Amino acid sequence: MAEPKDATGDVCEVTCVDEEKVKRLQETIDDREVDRMATMFKGLADKNRMKIMLALATEGELCVCDTSNILGASIASTSHHLRYLRKLGLAKYRKEGKLVFYSLDDSHIKDIVTLASDHQHELTVRDNTN
Repeated sequence: MAEPKDATGDVCEVTCVDEEKVKRLQETIDDREVDRMATMFKGLADKNRMKIMLALATEGELCVCDTSNILGASIASTSHHLRYLRKLGLAKYRKEGKLVFYSLDDSHIKDIVTLASDHQHELTVRDNTN
């Protein structure tokens, strides 16, 4: 179904508040958790970091050198992105000799990246059929 061209049809025409629902959600939603989630998504709102996350979701683990080649970026730039993802709790690393390998922090992160990728594939298919 096509979206209306003007924005006038996408808001309530009258004010009607479900007081119980609003109060329940205000008590349930933790502002600190919301802040941390927003920070996490800000961290993913960078093309190179998203590409890193997708590569890690696909491959499981990559060394910094492989990751920099995937990005076509310097090791220094890639390391900066990987450290930032680690700081956000999205990635973890392990050192093996002189190599450093990164992977996603846990299965929840993989689920987020996979769902985002699946959603974009669906949007692409939908856009190509219209």
